[in-house]
Amino acid sequence: MNTRHGWTRMNAKISLGEEVENLTASIIGAAFEVSNTLGHGFLETIYRKAMVHELSIRGLSVGEEIPFEITYKEATLGKYYCDLLVENTVIVELKAIDGLNSSHVGQLLNYLKASGLCVGLLFNFGRPRLEYKRVLL
Repeated sequence: MNTRHGWTRMNAKISLGEEVENLTASIIGAAFEVSNTLGHGFLETIYRKAMVHELSIRGLSVGEEIPFEITYKEATLGKYYCDLLVENTVIVELKAIDGLNSSHVGQLLNYLKASGLCVGLLFNFGRPRLEYKRVLL
């Protein structure tokens, strides 16, 4: 796993276009606005609702708890519900915990695989300062 320009990369050949770069920058900006306005200490559901509102204000389409089927050898095993899906392009996973660790990044990578998408953002509102990671599959 390489880190370059703040992106956690699983495949160094992936190149983001300007449109996706701008989209992720806007989502990160929205998360900072939510964090600066609400502070830390609320439950994850409050931050999810605030993010939906802030992203909508910014003119972005956002879906909550969008289901993705998990399959294995053509058998459906269950569904994963992502916290947010922005512009049908970026999965956003929200946390309100003491700190992010590698298992949270691994979780987002699994969600990206299940969805067929390649860009994810992981935010933690549980600390006094917003924590985030950008993840590419």
